[in-house]
Amino acid sequence: MKIDVKEYNEVSVLNVKGKLMGGPETMALHDKVKDLIGQNRLKIVINLSGVSWMNSTGLGTLMGCLTSLRNAKGDLKLSGVTEKVKSLFLITKLVTIFETYNKIEEAVAAFQKK
Repeated sequence: MKIDVKEYNEVSVLNVKGKLMGGPETMALHDKVKDLIGQNRLKIVINLSGVSWMNSTGLGTLMGCLTSLRNAKGDLKLSGVTEKVKSLFLITKLVTIFETYNKIEEAVAAFQKK
């Protein structure tokens, strides 16, 4: 799995490529979010358009990222959720917890509305 970080004003976008299936790669995503929180970067978008599949461990990692951010008074939005991953969100009812957007720009703009 590869994580690429881009900054859009006060919003950090993490472009994730590969599979979120557990192991050290998946933990690297949560570690990256915690690192950004440590830098007071509290508005984060995780772009999942490059994620081909995710299991329950990957979902747990996203929940951990969301919890860490909200505990720090920040927030997380998701963009580019593929149909496979979207079906996983629907089955687990996590679709009601995460704000998802089709494009990165839409997710970044959603932070400006608050």
